[in-house]
Order: sequence, then C-alpha cells, then structure tokens
Amino acid sequence: MRGAQVAPLRTTPAGLTDALDVVGGFDDALVDGFGRVGERGAAALAAFAAAFAGTPLGGPVTDAVDAVIAGSVAPQHIAALAGARSALLGAAHDALLGQLDETLGRTRSPWTTPTGAPAGTPPALASARAWWHEVAVAGWRGVDHELLSVAAGVVETSLLVPELRRTAVLLDGLAAELRACVPVATMTQVPARRWADLWARGVLLTEGAPPPDEPPPVSGRLLPLGVDVHSHDTAVQVQLHAILEPADGGPVRLVRTAVTAAKVDTIVGPAIWRLLSHHPALLGALADKRALTVTDLPLRGGDLCWVDDRVRLDEPADPFTTAQVLLPAATTAATDPLDRHPAGIAEPVLVEGTAIRDDAGSLAVEVDGERIPVAVDRLPATGPLTADLVATASTWLGLLRWDDGRWQLQPLAVRATVKRRTVQAHNGDWACGVTDPKVAKEEARAGDAIAVLRERAGRLLRR
Repeated sequence: MRGAQVAPLRTTPAGLTDALDVVGGFDDALVDGFGRVGERGAAALAAFAAAFAGTPLGGPVTDAVDAVIAGSVAPQHIAALAGARSALLGAAHDALLGQLDETLGRTRSPWTTPTGAPAGTPPALASARAWWHEVAVAGWRGVDHELLSVAAGVVETSLLVPELRRTAVLLDGLAAELRACVPVATMTQVPARRWADLWARGVLLTEGAPPPDEPPPVSGRLLPLGVDVHSHDTAVQVQLHAILEPADGGPVRLVRTAVTAAKVDTIVGPAIWRLLSHHPALLGALADKRALTVTDLPLRGGDLCWVDDRVRLDEPADPFTTAQVLLPAATTAATDPLDRHPAGIAEPVLVEGTAIRDDAGSLAVEVDGERIPVAVDRLPATGPLTADLVATASTWLGLLRWDDGRWQLQPLAVRATVKRRTVQAHNGDWACGVTDPKVAKEEARAGDAIAVLRERAGRLLRR
C-alpha cells in the first residue's frame, strides 16, 4: 500500500454512522430484554423499524416491533428482528468493503444464491431456536443459571447432528461467556454489540436457510500469506489467508481456509498448535514457509474447505514475495450473506512504511505521510510476533480491518531490523514447535497441559 491508497480510507461512507447508531439502539433494548421494553427501548426499536421503511423488510420489522412493545413477541418476530439487524450491518459491511476494494483496485466476483430448498427442522434445531427466543425475551440482564442449564442440553443434542455443529459451537461459546458473567444484572457494562452479534447469528442459523450448493473442486498451488489465530475458551480456529494458483491456468485467487479444534481454557499460547497436530501439512507449510499442492478441494466463495489427504507440501515460498508479486492481481469472492458484518472484514495487504508511536503510545505505520493504526491487541500469543518487534518493522504483511470507527492493520508477519540484521517473524512460525529458546524453556517449565488432560481422559475412559 502507498500513501495515496491510505488517504481515501479516512473518509467514512455516507450513512454508515447513522446505521450503526440505529443498531446500537437495538442492542441496548436487547440488554433489558424484549419482555420488558421501557420508553427508551421502545423509542430505539421504533427508530430501528423506521430505518427499513420503504424496503421489503419494512412490513415484517414494523410488525415485530409492534409485537415487542405490546408484549406478545413470537418466534417469527424474533427472526425478522435478527434478520433486519444483520441486513443493516450487512449494508455497512458492503459500503466499507466497496471503499476498500476501490482503494486497493481489488476485484471481487459476485455472490451466487443457493438453489436448493430449505431442509427440515430437526428437534435439536427447534430447541436451539426456542433458546434464542428465550434469551431475547429475558435480555442479557435477565440471563440466569436456569436459562444457561437449558443451553447445555441444547448444545449436547445439537452436536449429535453434523449439520448443527456450527450452531452448537456458537451457542456453547456464548453460554460459556454468559455463565462467567452471571449475574449479568450486576455488570457495570454489558458487551451489548458482541452479544447481539452472536444472538442474531444464532437466530439466523436456526431459520432453515437453503443448503449451499455443492462447491466446485479446485486443484493447484496454494501459497500462504499469513495465519490468523482465533482462540476462545472452548475452541480455537486457525485461519490461513493464501493465494491459489489454479492448475487449469485460471486467474490467481485470494482465498482462506481454516481448521478448528475444541479446547479448554487452560490451553493457551503456543500449546494451542498441538491441538492441530492432525493437520501436519498445514502446520509444516506455516513453520517452514512452504507452498502446498491441493487436489480437488471444495471452494465455496472465497473459502477453501480443508481436507488433509488432498494436500501435500510443495517447495519453499516466501509470503512476502507472494504478496508482492501475486496479491495485487488476485481476485476474490463476495462475502457469504451470513458473514456480512463490518467486524468480519479482513483483507490481506502488504505495507511498507515506518512504525511510529503517537503521544498516547499507540502504534501506527506511516506510509508516505499517511498513518494506519496497528492493532497490536490482536497479536496472538501463539507465535513470535510481539508489540516490541512490530514497532521495529519496516515491512508489514497483515489484514486491514475496520474497528472502533477506523481502519486498522492487524500484523500477520513483519520484516524488521534487529541488531543490524534483517529478520522475519510470522504468526505461524511456532506451528511445529517453539523456536525461541527462552519461550521454549518457559513452556517446558509450565508443563504440557494437553498431555496431562489426555492422560486424565484416558484414565476416565478405562474405568
């Protein structure tokens, strides 16, 4: 990125602030619950309904808001409200992503609507739908242990149905957060936006959307750019951003792929990589900076479905060289409608600039006089990237994200000068084991939490 590319990102798309204010009012009403809406909540919901006047959602949303205020909210009303909230944030997502694509000159293929018919409603799905409804009525401040105990049963039954595991993981993670905060009524500040995001997503996942069409298989060479680690108390996901060179000679594509594992809250830091040891090709590519040859992997939009036995390690491939040579011309796919949210934007970019700190101590990268804030709070503890190392960088490979009302750069890898030597550090450097002697020594001293947990689980199974 050059300074001329950074400057346009300082402009806020028209209507974005108003849209987010309307969503904020809705989220505040959800804090107190739709079962007891006060004057302030009723006004916020009325403004929410007014935002959809003249649109296809106008009628259903108005009916839903009227039902909430009257105290007779039904499941169809909850679905309408969740869908409308997601649509409003989806419009904000599209405006921001359009601004970014125009700035970077990035092309994006259109979204293809699935042609299949909605599947039936299994009992577990109906139970999950009922739970999200109860949460909306009670509000976050009304969540108690009784409601969370019901969630545990819903998670257990949903995990038994492969098609519902996405819903089950989401519900399980949110329930764990809520359980740690109960009683929510005593919290000084509720994370209203985050919890409402998860609530709306959970509701829509239970609405029986048409199943996605069978994704076409692709083959070719996968060149990693960087890895983003999403860690939660109950699960971890490693998301790889990469360039795909199709074997049929088609245009190079910007894709991402991910692998996930269940975990407990005591497994943190570099130990997380050991949960993914059954994906050796992926870990080897990250640790050794190598390309991958993929054969007939399903590609849905911009998401490549990982299948271990269809992937093998290829020759070395430097991510910085890949970004410099192939990233500017790579095409990418439109975002899945369910994933359209400003917080979901994560576009790989290569930036050359100078790291600086402002008077408040916040880090930014300066490119031709223009500054991009650096999201050092997003650096995972699973690799060698630290705030101090990032502050010495001259070349940055990262993700552009929109957060806190501005664009920020999340580092995935940096090139820096340390003791007069040029060094590279990547989030995936420790995928096959810690290479920093000091950190390795601390890990050894702390012990192997995964080995201990597996041994205890083995003893329980032997009884």
